[in-house]
Amino acid sequence: MKKTVFAIIIVSVGILLGNISCDDNSNSLGNFGIDIATVIPEGDNAYSLLLDNGKRLWPAASAVRYSPAYNQRVFLNYTVLSEAQSGYDHYIKVNDIWNILTKQAIELTAENQDSIGNDPVKANAMWVGGDYLNVSFMFNYGGTQPHAINLVMNTLTSEPSAEVINLEFRHNAYESTQSKLYEGFVCFDLKPLRVNDADSVKLSIRLNGWNEDITYDVVYKYNQPSVVTRAEMPIPVISSNEYY
Repeated sequence: MKKTVFAIIIVSVGILLGNISCDDNSNSLGNFGIDIATVIPEGDNAYSLLLDNGKRLWPAASAVRYSPAYNQRVFLNYTVLSEAQSGYDHYIKVNDIWNILTKQAIELTAENQDSIGNDPVKANAMWVGGDYLNVSFMFNYGGTQPHAINLVMNTLTSEPSAEVINLEFRHNAYESTQSKLYEGFVCFDLKPLRVNDADSVKLSIRLNGWNEDITYDVVYKYNQPSVVTRAEMPIPVISSNEYY
């Protein structure tokens, strides 16, 4: 079963996020927004933030302590304090910040296929933003041990293609009982998948759905700002101890 990600599976929560998002034209401390961002360490435990729409933010104030790390994706709750200055689109106040599980795609081999698993999982939304594949997903969890979530290049069954990179979104439930439905969110760094002498690459991503295999076709355009707006983002789900 094929689906086109931007046309079909983006979950709209405009009413929810519209009520809590900040107005870029208003710098009132009572206004705030929630976005996905990539952390950029700046030395001495300082950091800036890059939104998927390409805007650069400088945390001039913060209500929380945060230790930055390279290639870390976050959900960011922030208030705009100023317009563009010093090379940044906005100075902001960080009201809260939560790390998102951020991983690299790995190669599926005969040695690791058992640990990777292929248990059923549901994708609520899947899109490219900020050089990352962003996936909102759901899975059944029994509380035995954290489940494994991975993006793999399956060279065991897929022939390499010059036109498309075949990937699989994999879930290992470790044979746990399916007692409760959980939501999760993960980002996969796509930069290592870039093809030389090109400005984009096609990705075909298969997953074992609850009732059938599903394939999502997306285009990864290098350094291209995301076309997904805040109002189209899925409801933020904070990474938890139920998966890794």
